[in-house]
Amino acid sequence: MGLLDILLGRTKPVQPDLDQLFALPSAAVTLEAAAGFTPTGRGAVCFATVEGEAFEQTHREVQALLDADADRAGSPVELLRDDFGYSWLVSRRTPDDLPQLVNDLHAVNTSMEVNGFGPQLLCSLAGFERGSDGRPLALVYLYKRGTFYPFAPLPGGQRRDSALELQMKGVLADDLRVEQDLGRWFPLWGAPGL
Repeated sequence: MGLLDILLGRTKPVQPDLDQLFALPSAAVTLEAAAGFTPTGRGAVCFATVEGEAFEQTHREVQALLDADADRAGSPVELLRDDFGYSWLVSRRTPDDLPQLVNDLHAVNTSMEVNGFGPQLLCSLAGFERGSDGRPLALVYLYKRGTFYPFAPLPGGQRRDSALELQMKGVLADDLRVEQDLGRWFPLWGAPGL
C-alpha cells in the first residue's frame, strides 16, 4: 500500500484466514461457562449461488472427502438454497463433536476456495443453543473479513436479540477475532444450520 492509498483512505482487503475457524471449540467452552450455550452439532457454509458442472464437481469432491468419515450417519453435507437465493452446504454432527464440525466447515471452505469459488464464499456458521430456554445462537465467520460475530434470532419473526449479541461479543473477545464493525453483523434469517 502506497502513500496515495493512505491519503485516499484505501486499504488492502483483509485476506481470509480459514484457520480462525479452529478457534470455535475453545470459544464454545467460554460460551457454555459464561452463558450456558452449547453446540447443536449443526453448521453451514453460505455462498452466492453457483451453477454449472465445475461447482457440481466441487460438491462431489466435498461429499467424497466428508463421506470418508465413518462416524457420520447419512449424507455428510446437504446442499440447500434459502429464500434469498443463497446456497448453503450444511453439515450435521453430534452436539459433542464440534471439532469435527469445524473440520467439515474448514474442508468445505477450502475446497470451494481451491476450486476457484472463493469470491462466492460469504460466511460460515456454527449453531448453539441455551439449555435453559432453547434460545438459538450462531457464531458467524465472515469469509471476506476473517472475523466472527454472534447472531441471536428471536422467535416469532425477523427479530434479533441485539443485547445478547453485544454481551456475547464481550464474552468471546479473548477467544475469537470479533468483527468490530456492527454494520457487518448481518442477520441470517432462516439460515440452514442455525
